[in-house]
This record gives sequence, structure tokens and C-alpha cells, in this order.
Amino acid sequence: MRLYENRKVVLLTKHKKEEVIKPIVEEALGCILQVENRFDTDKLGTFTREIKRPKSQLDTARLKIKKGLKYSKVDIGISSEGSFGSHPFAPIQWNTELILFYDKSLNFEIFGLYEGPETNCDECIVRSYEEAVEFSNRIGFPSHYVILRPDHNKSKFIIKNINDYDTLKEAFELCLKKSKTQSVLIETDMRAFANPTRMNNIKKATENLVEKLLITCPECGAPGFQVQEIIRGLPCEMCGFPSEIAKEYIHVCHRCKHKMVEKYPCGEHSPAQYCERCNP
Repeated sequence: MRLYENRKVVLLTKHKKEEVIKPIVEEALGCILQVENRFDTDKLGTFTREIKRPKSQLDTARLKIKKGLKYSKVDIGISSEGSFGSHPFAPIQWNTELILFYDKSLNFEIFGLYEGPETNCDECIVRSYEEAVEFSNRIGFPSHYVILRPDHNKSKFIIKNINDYDTLKEAFELCLKKSKTQSVLIETDMRAFANPTRMNNIKKATENLVEKLLITCPECGAPGFQVQEIIRGLPCEMCGFPSEIAKEYIHVCHRCKHKMVEKYPCGEHSPAQYCERCNP
């Protein structure tokens, strides 16, 4: 029998993330996902910058679980937290979606992750409704919502939930009236329910989470038996010099501390192309 069969798992969200998380975790784990929305998660930070996120992505996900457990009286929680920004080595937008799972009775935490460039996160200054439409069409409107402000991204006046052309026109004209520079900032709405591209990335992170949870310890059966340490230095096939290829993966159980060493699966030597001595 699966460890989480018919057990309640609480998800704290106000942005409909259960639409992609619920079917995946319920099918894989046999659990019952319970949505909790009595706490406003926007208080922990908003993508539209009205409220700055004070904690890291991981700590914010932990706080969401803590709030979810408190309100629901359930001892297992799951949470989702995303971030957007420039890739550290390339001039492209980068989305990181984290799905955290916590079992209070086992004092066990594990996360699933998606990282990649699949995002429409963008913003633009426009001076006509036609320019606003052009931007909106480019980012996938109306299935992907947009947000408008007068002048710039620090304006306190903001219009959200724009997902049809009539509302877009009304919002543009209102923001233009309030503008001091005769310009309007239009940006993608990165809230999960308003952005199908991001919702799909949350789905991928959830799939990564359940993959990890379903790997159980061969000794005690605890979930999340995963790699905790990587030992590099597989010797080169030509000169024997240690390469950067991993020679061992150390799996450790969080409950019974059982360890398992997994060897490099393709032989005892690294191809010479990965050797700093043979292929500098």
C-alpha cells in the first residue's frame, strides 16, 4: 500500500494552482489534495511588486506550508513558489518553479523543480492602444492576461485581470489619462491562473516532485530516496587523470540513513573528451 494512500495533503493557494497539482499528486500518491485559501498568499509577495517578497523562494514555500497546516489541521502540506529573472549567463528570461512537499509526522521535506526559458515574462512602454494590442498578441493574449499601469513599473495605480480586448482598451485609456508622460506600461500577468505557460511549468515541477517521492528506500520504504552527494573524478580512458564526470552517486534515506552507492552507469572510465589533460 502506498504511504500517502487516502491521506489528506493541504495546498495553500489563491491562484488555482490545484488545477495542475491536484491530478498529478492524487494519481501518483493516492492522496486527497485539500485546497486551503483562507490565508492571502499575496501577503508573502506579489509579482506586480506591490508587496516585496521578503524571504527566499524556498523559505516562502515553507511558510506557505506552515500556514496551510495551521489553517487545515492537516499534517502533510504542499506548496508552489515561482521566480522570474534574467538567466545568469544569457540574455534571456528564466523561470524557476519550486514545488515543496512536507510530511510533519516524518519531519520530511522534499522539492520538485522546473527551470527553463519557457516563459512569456515581459513588459513594454506603449503610447497607443494599437501598440498595447501588438504587445498583448505577442505574449499570448487573451489566454495570458496582461497588467497595465500609467508611466512606469513603479506606479501605484495598477489594473489587473485584463483578459479581453474591451477591458484592455478601457484600461489603456484610463491609464493614459492618469499618465504624466502620455505612456502606459503593459506587462504579462505572471500569476498562475492568468498565465498558462507558467501553469505548465508548475505542472512540470510537480511531476519532478512525484518522481522523487516514488523512489523509496530499499531498507525501510521511506519516500524520497535520492542522491545526497556526487563524487566526481572518473578516470580518463586514455591517461587515467580524474575527470569532472561523476564516478559515484550516494543515495541516502532521510529516515533510516541507509546509504546506497550508484556507480557511473557507462563503464569505469570517462571519455577523453571530458579530460582536462587530454582535451584542455
